[in-house]
Amino acid sequence: MYSLPDLEPIRDFDAIAVLTSGGDSPGMNPAVRGVVRAALNSGVQVYGIQKGYSGLVAGDLRVMTSSSVRNIVQRGGTILKSDRCEAFKDPEIRQQAAANLKNAGIGALIVIGGDGSLTGAHLLAEESDIAVIGLPGTIDNDIFGTEDTIGFDTAVNTALDAIDKIRDTASSHERYFLVEVMGRNSGFLATHVGIAAGAEMVIVPEYQVNIEELGRQLCENRRTGKGSSGIIVVAEGREPGLTYRLAQQLQQQGEDPRVCILGHIQRGGHPSGHDRVLASGLGAMAVSYLLAGYNDIMVGVSEGAILDIPLDSVIRYRKGLDPQLFELALLLHK
Repeated sequence: MYSLPDLEPIRDFDAIAVLTSGGDSPGMNPAVRGVVRAALNSGVQVYGIQKGYSGLVAGDLRVMTSSSVRNIVQRGGTILKSDRCEAFKDPEIRQQAAANLKNAGIGALIVIGGDGSLTGAHLLAEESDIAVIGLPGTIDNDIFGTEDTIGFDTAVNTALDAIDKIRDTASSHERYFLVEVMGRNSGFLATHVGIAAGAEMVIVPEYQVNIEELGRQLCENRRTGKGSSGIIVVAEGREPGLTYRLAQQLQQQGEDPRVCILGHIQRGGHPSGHDRVLASGLGAMAVSYLLAGYNDIMVGVSEGAILDIPLDSVIRYRKGLDPQLFELALLLHK
């Protein structure tokens, strides 16, 4: 378990609200449960906002009770539903959202989501007197200030389960399988999956590749018996089609590769034990931070401890892929 900060309650709230926003990630439900149970046990009423910022703007606020979050820790997705609300980029829309909270007697909001969701949380905190705290909920693990994000561990294990099955066919037919995982701007997921799966190569958006040279290298590996698994893990990247372009290059070299796009199965499924503990701890501590008078922060983890990070820093800086981790992936392929 993570070490927890010693926070002294100095502020009272009649009610707080919680929402999940952006792409869903396994573990959001345990996080919601952590928020609801911790708040109710502190004598604070909780509202669940349906469909993220869209529901906040529409005023879709529903009272949460202890039974509302019973038996949800094992469920994937989010019981509060989620949405990507482009309208929330408008300051007037954010003012309307803040007014909806105030009119309902709600003094604080906890936002569970990724980079875009946390940006909206920061703006709402800056422009209103609503106390706002964010929780990092994304399978990409690309949020600055925290070593881990809700859903990342489950997504890695989901991809591994698929690759372990694909490997049987790859070995039987002695052909390459190009397995595409999520990660438009970040290679965290691909790198962790590649190392854990014993992949022959990992391709991530942080490092440019020459498709022709890569194809020749893979074919040479096959001819010399240097290749091991036949599994190539590819992050989807910023421009679609990279995986198929590499497959075409391999075909031109005489190989018979197959492409497997894992897609949204990585977002689904039962959250792992790790994600359940992480999400539960972050959800409960978000309430503690609110009662201790904190505002405009994200609650994350570092070196085994739960800590607070200013939302301004979270959205200002980018969490880069650890070069040593990627070097390890390369080392193990050789």
